[in-house]
Amino acid sequence: MHVDFYGHVRQYHNIKSEIDANIQEVLESGKYVMGPMLARFEKELAEYFGMKHAIGVNSGTDALWLAFLALGIGPGDECITTANTFFATAEAIWFTGATAVFVDTDPRTNNIDPSKIEAAITEKTKAIVPVHLYGQCADMKAIRKIADKYNLYVIEDNAQAIGAHGDGFKIGELSDAVCTSFIIQKNLGTFGDGGAVITNRDDVDITVRKLRNHGSLKRSYHSPGFNSRLDDIHAGVLSAKLKHIDEWNDLRRKWAARYTAGLQEAESIVLPYEAPGYRHVYHLYVIETRRLGDRDKLLSFLNENGIDAKTHYPIAIHQQEGYPWDKSARIVGPLTNTERNAANCISLPMYPELTEEEVGYVIEKVLEWDRANA
Repeated sequence: MHVDFYGHVRQYHNIKSEIDANIQEVLESGKYVMGPMLARFEKELAEYFGMKHAIGVNSGTDALWLAFLALGIGPGDECITTANTFFATAEAIWFTGATAVFVDTDPRTNNIDPSKIEAAITEKTKAIVPVHLYGQCADMKAIRKIADKYNLYVIEDNAQAIGAHGDGFKIGELSDAVCTSFIIQKNLGTFGDGGAVITNRDDVDITVRKLRNHGSLKRSYHSPGFNSRLDDIHAGVLSAKLKHIDEWNDLRRKWAARYTAGLQEAESIVLPYEAPGYRHVYHLYVIETRRLGDRDKLLSFLNENGIDAKTHYPIAIHQQEGYPWDKSARIVGPLTNTERNAANCISLPMYPELTEEEVGYVIEKVLEWDRANA
């Protein structure tokens, strides 16, 4: 049996008529950039989050970068985040000229550890940037409390957790802006790249709208800005898919529960942790090997047996070659949990269109390896 890591084509075929109809509508309209389909999707996305504004941009990276700029973050400022994330989180901070400050993660959730944040705050600190890693929200109540104490902005990197929520809070309600990615492999992904900033702040909305479109809100009137627009064909794909996102997340949770139940007896791995009261949407189902050095052995075994398992993220940002490239970064405290997760993580296939047979086969092979290596 072969088990793919992604189910993009299956998903397309499942709602092909809806996606094709939206693309055809855009093509027939002749309005492919900043057109009515984009406006429709932005309205739908804002309503989905229960927030006032959603602004489509060309990537999740730009969503972060433009949100930072809209909040006035720039040279001389510091933003506290984690190194246990995709590179773009820190990259967007560096784009502004600000300094990325890395603190360690919670050993169970692998999200930013709120107890590590205050030690990293200086007079230069401007924002906290929690990442909702793998599909589970960071502890936003604790983060918001710290931000209020020190008068800091909070920008959520929500590239992996659309549809998730915490214990008594929704994504967005405790921050200044939410930034998300629509690259194809996300829970809500288009056929290419894309992103959005979602916010309740009118000033952030207006500024990001200007920045994404050459500093313009009205044709021929400009101030310095960029070209970072989500085009209408992508918006049409996303509009069709958004209607299914909760159903798809429920399926991800179903397969995650099946993995967890089936792998309970494995002695050589650690299973994902879902915090009580949280809705984890399992963008990734990440296990960890208990012994250093076992990760690559298990990964090779799975790949050799037709299972397209992968690693996310095996090289933490501060461990990338050449770090820190321009000295615009610092680390506060040991990043013990970050480095452990990077060294031991394996992502098992996870998407709504998996079958019972495929999930069962993955479980069977992980257990087979475990019995031979525990």
